[in-house]
Amino acid sequence: MGEEATGGVDPQRIKRIAAAAYDYEIDPRWSDYWSNILIPPHMASRSDVVDHFKRKFYQRYIDPDFVVEAMTSTGSSQSARASSRSTSASATENARPRTTASNTGTTTPPGRNSNSLRLDKRTIHFSVNAWVLVVAVLGVLPIVSRNLSNKAYRLSLLGTAISSVYSLYTLYGKPRAWNLPTVQAWFQSIIATKDFIRFVYCLMFVSSQIHFKFALIPVLCWALEHVAKFLRLNFSRSLFYRKYLEEPCVWVESNITTLSILSSNAEIALGFLLIFSLFSWQRNILQTFMYFQLLKLMYHAPPTAGYHQSVWAKINRTVSPYIIRYAPFLNTPLSAVQRWWFR
Repeated sequence: MGEEATGGVDPQRIKRIAAAAYDYEIDPRWSDYWSNILIPPHMASRSDVVDHFKRKFYQRYIDPDFVVEAMTSTGSSQSARASSRSTSASATENARPRTTASNTGTTTPPGRNSNSLRLDKRTIHFSVNAWVLVVAVLGVLPIVSRNLSNKAYRLSLLGTAISSVYSLYTLYGKPRAWNLPTVQAWFQSIIATKDFIRFVYCLMFVSSQIHFKFALIPVLCWALEHVAKFLRLNFSRSLFYRKYLEEPCVWVESNITTLSILSSNAEIALGFLLIFSLFSWQRNILQTFMYFQLLKLMYHAPPTAGYHQSVWAKINRTVSPYIIRYAPFLNTPLSAVQRWWFR
């Protein structure tokens, strides 16, 4: 009413309309931002939760002056009330005299247990990724002996696979029942996630007889991104962090898009290296076919689609004029491959 009386326009209302109209799906930063938000799966499927984080994304990357209000949905308030009841009940229970301490032993409040458990999970995940980062660096350094380099290559891939499985279990758990429909539904919920793609990627190369050191570039990018985020969130007040680690961690976080593009280029280049390896005695036709299935998944999966589509479009713009001019007979097989790719 105040706006109508004064004839003014609320700037935040215009910003809310612009945020709602923004096409988040074509922005590769959104898929990366959404995949790094740790919320329970049942919350991630709610449209109001997704809209709230879209507004947070819009505020962070598009319009810093946009004001995002706190979530006030019914489900959130019910969860808050349930949490409050749980906390008050726990406090009441702790306030009672401990007359049976000798029988029950020393106990800790339930809330404290859950917090320490979450902290332990994050710390374990960080430790594995930090170990992978160190080992992967050993795997790519040319000054390291061939035997040690090959061991570091396999260990870094194996560590990333373990880290990805652990992250999937933490976020999605396991199937509620071991029957085909339930397992299928659970698998469909994880197949397009970043952690599942990384697990398949590492599993494919750790079992290969050919050691493509090029395959460690995405592993280094993933580990570097995770380590930098963890250090900034948990050690920002440490003197050692501020003196030695703050600048590189800030650089990594401000260049996540660059690291993702580098990783995508390396992943696609590996596909062409596998094609070239088919003409050598180390050829592996099955691995090459399976890897291109993985590249197809990366092309369509939301966390990686934006980067891979950009790289493939650049390759198409570069190669197409030469094919049309010098090898027009390739148009038919390439059209068949494209139909399979976009299917």
